[in-house]
Amino acid sequence: MKKIFINEEPWQTRVAITEEDKLQNIYFWSHSGNLLEKSFYQALVTKVLPGIQTAFVDIGQEKSGFLHISEIDRELAINRMSQNFSDFESTDKKERKAGPRQAADIAKILKEGELLLVQVSKEPVNEKGAKLTTCFTLPGRFIVLMPTIPRVGISKKIDEREERVRLRELVSNNLPEGMGAIIRTSSEHRVEKDIVQDIKFLVNTWNEIEKNQKTAAVGEKIHEDIPLALQVVRDHLDDDVEEVVVDSKELQKKLVQFVKDIAPEFSEKIKLYTGKSPLFERSQIERQIKECLNSKVDLKSGGSIVIEATEAMTVVDVNTGRFIGRSNMEETIFKTNMEAAEEVTRQLKIRNIGGLIVIDFIDMASGANKQKLFRFFEKTLKEKDKFQSVLLKISEFGLVQMTRKRSGKTLIKELTDTCKMCCGVGVTPSVQAESYALLRHIKEELLNKKIQGDVTLKLSSEVFDYISTTEYSTLFDFEKELNGKITLELEKSLVIGSFKIIPA
Repeated sequence: MKKIFINEEPWQTRVAITEEDKLQNIYFWSHSGNLLEKSFYQALVTKVLPGIQTAFVDIGQEKSGFLHISEIDRELAINRMSQNFSDFESTDKKERKAGPRQAADIAKILKEGELLLVQVSKEPVNEKGAKLTTCFTLPGRFIVLMPTIPRVGISKKIDEREERVRLRELVSNNLPEGMGAIIRTSSEHRVEKDIVQDIKFLVNTWNEIEKNQKTAAVGEKIHEDIPLALQVVRDHLDDDVEEVVVDSKELQKKLVQFVKDIAPEFSEKIKLYTGKSPLFERSQIERQIKECLNSKVDLKSGGSIVIEATEAMTVVDVNTGRFIGRSNMEETIFKTNMEAAEEVTRQLKIRNIGGLIVIDFIDMASGANKQKLFRFFEKTLKEKDKFQSVLLKISEFGLVQMTRKRSGKTLIKELTDTCKMCCGVGVTPSVQAESYALLRHIKEELLNKKIQGDVTLKLSSEVFDYISTTEYSTLFDFEKELNGKITLELEKSLVIGSFKIIPA
């Protein structure tokens, strides 16, 4: 069974989801921060770049957001373009048969200096501003409303054909004209009244957004999603959740009222934690969060996976480690790969890894085993990960290439800063390398006559020890050229790579 743990502090809210006491998801919300994702803004188009089909948009943040043509609602594009409807490239299957169409041009859709309602689809990452969209979505308990896209989709996790037909007809009949929705898994076997109520609430929210946009200033936030704790409960609370444990009495009351409004049958699952030790310490969540910052993750069998992130992609390497199996090498490798596939799914969720991902499974000789591994990995992602992912078949080298939807910061970005010493590469120059760099610097200073006479070198402890024991003869040679004395001094405040040259 799953459990949801909510740690509420004046400065931050943290929400963890566990299954059989094993961490599956972790979410953070800083109360002093500005949560952009899913928020609606009154925006100003500042620059349109037809060459990359992108517009830069001012939403009142430090960096402008960017809006690609693929994120512009089709109806909006059609209405703004001076071309005929047939000039717009359609995604509808029936319309594709009509023949080739001219691709849309963002310069004919957006103009610099105009106001535009946008929604943030992805938080800013590194040097990139927020990713924006006009394909708006409003998440509810049972559906996700698409107020400008007249299309009804349904969760693939709902398998029964009759139920899919029932839900599609129910939602279609209760949506206003011109609106669409994605039917969530939580709607399965729900009565009509509950789903219709959800639709009405979201439609009213959209009407309020449209009304407020008319008077909003540039960069003004018009609408934002509900607080993090309520979001997680809305999106994850179902029959599989045993309890929701909260360590704040005030938040517990809010959650109970919230759940009574959206799913009253689950209100008894909201419980207050009153223990003396911190909630995340007591439930072993704090320890598991720290473990997920390590690149290496051990598997129960004795194998391991190693996760490394680059700017372009995340690479996962699977190793057998000390697992030697009982019968043959192929069985050992297959079992390790199967266990790794399940753990990779879990790690992608906890670490919030998105974008391009390459998993280097251990190569197997059996084509049947490769197919079993691929189907198991695909099934595990579908059942346990709510974010959309696309997988390619296992390559000849045992590689699986996949993409996973990005959302917010990765766990590493959330909890760590780039090391000032290594600048993110994960290693620092060796003591020998830094000692030699110092000696080259002194030699250059001597050649250029920048230092003369007696000098004092203030060094870090590591470089001090290395030069004073290994390269002291080099300093004697320098003293001859200097015609002076070189004194070494240890300064504990200095780190490797830092030094001071002080003339007498």
